[in-house]
Order: sequence, then structure tokens, then C-alpha cells
Amino acid sequence: MGVYIRPNTLSQALDALAERPYTPLAGGTDIYPAQANLAAWNRAPDLHVLDISALPDLQGIEETSGAWRLGALTTWTAAIESDLPVWFDGLRKAGRTVGGRQIQNRGTLAGNLCNASPAADGVPPLLALDCEVELASTAGRRRLPLSDFILGNRSTARRPDELLIALWIPKPRQAARSTFLKLGARNYLVISIAMVAATLEVHDGRVTAARLAVGSCSAAAQRLPDLEAALQDKPCDAALATTVEADHLSGLAPIDDVRGSADYRRDAALTLVRRALLDLVDAGSEMAA
Repeated sequence: MGVYIRPNTLSQALDALAERPYTPLAGGTDIYPAQANLAAWNRAPDLHVLDISALPDLQGIEETSGAWRLGALTTWTAAIESDLPVWFDGLRKAGRTVGGRQIQNRGTLAGNLCNASPAADGVPPLLALDCEVELASTAGRRRLPLSDFILGNRSTARRPDELLIALWIPKPRQAARSTFLKLGARNYLVISIAMVAATLEVHDGRVTAARLAVGSCSAAAQRLPDLEAALQDKPCDAALATTVEADHLSGLAPIDDVRGSADYRRDAALTLVRRALLDLVDAGSEMAA
């Protein structure tokens, strides 16, 4: 039989993880459907569940001198409705595509990362924000870039004795803006065929930093370092999208499945990247006006 515990303090949770492996439970929007699906085929394992929903150290959104800290229990609704800066708009847009309102009210950003689906909506916008994850165990704490945390399909760098406790988003050096675009069979309640997140930092009309990430086109969402370098110091105008070439997406590894072919995904990602840059150029013009 599986074990269920709901500790009241972080130290209690970490002590439990040090004794035996547990499956952390936050919003439950991934665990419950997965278990129900397995149960339908009489294959559901007995999980040892660590319910972290009562841990105060994992709650809240706060600003520090150089970053924003989002506790691991931050829900999509909280991220959407919180008074976060404009450069979080890409994350907000992604949040509005995650399931329906009930899922957004319960599902957490950290849970979306730990589930590590190739189609996880939270990964591209958080990659484009240079997110780091904070992990804690009885041995101490460590922080990893999100790109080093998600290793592949349903695979992360979290050790069995660790708990993801927070996301850290560094403040941009210059005025910044972000966006998120998702292609699916319909607008909502859909797993993406391809998705793109982009963040631009701009000073004196030129791009000083660019971060772009593509999801649903590899085992884990990928940044586009060659394109980011090519955008550096370019004028932030409508010609920016013409910088994007197919070779800039050569690091992606899309697959054929029921939602789309690999070739279609690759072409869709290229189009979405160009549209994302145009959206950010338009947003910058509106801000300047």
C-alpha cells in the first residue's frame, strides 16, 4: 500500500524525502489524470505521496533586489493575476492556455516543470526569462538553470531526496518585453503542436539581449542560441523577423505523431518564431507611443 503524508514545514518534508522516495503532490493536475489512466488498465502503482500544499516556504511571489522569486506552489492563476512586470507577459499568455480555469486555479508552475512533458506550456516562457530552479534537501540547497533541470521527456535533474521549492527570474538589464505563441488543433484545452516564447531587451531602439525557446519540437523545450546571437544589436523594427532562418532552428528534433509531422512542426516553429518577434516589435511601438 502507498503512503500519504502532508507535512506542515519544509524541514518535515525534507526529512521524509531523506528517508524514502516520495512523489511530491502540489496541484495534482498531472498526477491524478495519470493515475486514473493507469487504473483503467489495472496498472496504477501504489504511490508514496508527499503532499506539499501546506508548506508556507513554497508559497508567494516576491521581489528581491535582482530577481523575482515564485514559490513552488504558485498557481497559473496567481502568475496571471499577480502584479508582475510587463516582461512576464509571455508567461501570462502561456498560463491562459494551460487547460481550463479549474486547472489554472490548481496547477502550479513548478509542477508543470517537474512533470517535464515535451509539451509543457510553462517551459518555453520560463526558459526565455532565464529562469533558475531552487532545489532543497537535508544536505542543503542548490540552484540550476532551467535548461539544466529538464533533461528530456519526463526526466529532470531533481534527486529523489530533493524538493523544488522556488523559481527565480532575474531582472533584465534593459527595458524588456516577452510573448508566447502556441499552435494547436484549437485555441484552448489542447496539447500544442509547436510553441514559441521570446523575450527581448531593448535600449536606444536596438536589441541588447534576445532569448527564444521552442517547445513541443524536441524531447525538452530548447533555446535558440544561434538566433539569439544573430539578433544582438539589431534595430528593433519590423525587419527583425527577417533575421530568422531555418538553420537557426537546426537544433530542434521534432517527431511525427497524431498532432503533426516532424516537417510540419519544424515549419510551424519557424513561422511562430518570426511572428513572436513581430509581436514584440509591435508591443514596443505601443509602449513608446
